[in-house]
Amino acid sequence: MQKPIIDPNSSRPQYPIASVDNALRLILLLGERSEVRLTDASAYLGVASSTAHRLFAMLSYRGFVRQDPQTKVYQSGAALTNIAFSLLNKLDVRTRARPILERLNEQVEETVHLGVLDGSMVRFVDAIESPRPVRVASRMGKSMYAHCTSTGRAILAQLADEEILRLYPNQDLPQMTEYSISDRNVLMEELGRIRQRGYAVQREESEEGVSSVSMAITSNLIPSRFAINIAVPTTRMTAARIKDIATMLASAGEEMSSFFGLSL
Repeated sequence: MQKPIIDPNSSRPQYPIASVDNALRLILLLGERSEVRLTDASAYLGVASSTAHRLFAMLSYRGFVRQDPQTKVYQSGAALTNIAFSLLNKLDVRTRARPILERLNEQVEETVHLGVLDGSMVRFVDAIESPRPVRVASRMGKSMYAHCTSTGRAILAQLADEEILRLYPNQDLPQMTEYSISDRNVLMEELGRIRQRGYAVQREESEEGVSSVSMAITSNLIPSRFAINIAVPTTRMTAARIKDIATMLASAGEEMSSFFGLSL
C-alpha cells in the first residue's frame, strides 16, 4: 500500500479538518485498489470501524463509492469514474494517440483502431484504414460487445475478476457471429491467457472474415481503459503475423505510455 500523497509544495493547513482529510485519503486508496473492505479502511486511516463506516456512507451518498451488496466491499462509484474520464478527456487521448496510430498504419499497412471500454461494450473512437485494396473497414464511432472483440478483451483482462463478473452477471453471453464466445467461463479462461501473453486476439468473432490483435494501454494513475487494435482480413492473419503485430503494439504502447505519464 502506498503512503498518502502529500504535495511537497503545500504547507499543512492551519486548521486541518480530520474528517475531510480521511475522506480524501479513502478516495486515494480506492484509486490504488479495485475494492476496499471496511476493516482495511479502518486500519489504513487509524480510526474505529464505525468512523470509517460513516466516511464511506457520506462518500456513497455523493456517488464517490458504492458497496457491493453481497461482498460488502467498497468500490469506485460513478462520480469518481466520471472525474477520471473527465481527466482523460482533458488529456485529449485521441489527438495524442493519432501520430502513433498513423505510424502503426504505415508499418503494418492494416487498419488501426483506438477503442475505449464503455460498460460491457467497446467504443471505437479513432481509426485509420489500411491502404490495401482488400482491407478491414473502419469501425470509427461504432460500439460492439467487448467480449466479442480483441480490443474489448484486452481491456477486460486489466480488470479484477470481481469487476468482470459484475459486467457479465449471466453465464450466457450474446454473440455477434457463430465464433463469438458465448459462455462466461470460457471468457474468463481467455482473459487469463491474455494476461499471460499481454495481448488479445480474435478470429471472426465480431465480423466474418475479420481478425485482429489488440493491446491495452494501462495506467497506475487513472483508470485508463483504452486499447490499440490492428484489424486484418483473416486470410492475412498467420501465427507469425500475430507475433509481429504484437511486437509493434508493445512498442506503440510504451510510446503512448510516455505521452500520458502512464505505466504499462
